[in-house]
Amino acid sequence: MSLFISNNCVNCGICELECPNNAIYSLEENYAIDQKLCTECVGYYDKPNCQFVCPINNVIIRI
Repeated sequence: MSLFISNNCVNCGICELECPNNAIYSLEENYAIDQKLCTECVGYYDKPNCQFVCPINNVIIRI
């Protein structure tokens, strides 16, 4: 599975700062996740940290 940031992103940038793999980057209107770098925080956290720190529910989803 992969993580994806939906169009409901409010561009707060918290997820980018908290990603241990530097897999999250800024686009013009929101953020995106580099699927090649994202490990869903395996080895760092029990759950994907970007989902935990996101202030908006259901913005970062598994696809």
